[in-house]
Amino acid sequence: MTSETGGASGTRMYPLLPCRDIDEAIAFYEALGFTRTYRQVRPNPHAVVERGELAVHLFGMDGFNPADSYGSVIITVPDPDALYASFAAGLRAAYGHLPVAGIPRMVRPRKRWGTVYGFSVVDVGGNWLRISKTGEREAARDATEPGLTRSIEVAARLADAKGDDEQALKTLVGGLERAPDAPALERGQALLYRAELEIRLGRAADARVSLEAAEALDLDQQERSALADDIAHVSALLETGG
Repeated sequence: MTSETGGASGTRMYPLLPCRDIDEAIAFYEALGFTRTYRQVRPNPHAVVERGELAVHLFGMDGFNPADSYGSVIITVPDPDALYASFAAGLRAAYGHLPVAGIPRMVRPRKRWGTVYGFSVVDVGGNWLRISKTGEREAARDATEPGLTRSIEVAARLADAKGDDEQALKTLVGGLERAPDAPALERGQALLYRAELEIRLGRAADARVSLEAAEALDLDQQERSALADDIAHVSALLETGG
């Protein structure tokens, strides 16, 4: 019996991701809840880390610069939020804070313009793990659609899927300026995401101003509850540096 891939039933494919130091990479994935199942140093540094059905193969390269990595893996899971929460707890335990800028880093789950809901992890080798919800498809959208929601999603595409935090911040600032009468909940979401981007860019003072502006909005109880997680997230990043 053959599968749709043309191979025997049970066929698997395991891409290899580069890293500068194999043990540093193993430690990072262990912080995410993976278990090392294989490691060799010679003739070539190579390791395998696994978490349930997720398996990552790593190889070491002398002189490798993580900032130059083009490694990228798409991962679909039933519940991105639950996986993010687990990853975040492990990273905080390992690093003492949640790394949201530089290498390594992880960003929160969000809807991104032109793609699906999910989040990204950049490992110590500069490789992107792009996690999204299993089975989710992008609905048709009008590229000229106005409003802050569109600005937030475009900014998320730029920052969280591409890594361009500076351009994402400009997009969000422009969206806020163009939509002064947007619903308070949308403004709160935009201000809090702006604060997170400012933190990633090392602008803590600006982030505090954005956080205070979000907290000062005239919100009803339901709207304030909807922003509670974002407020807590930004506050924690400001307190701990991540």
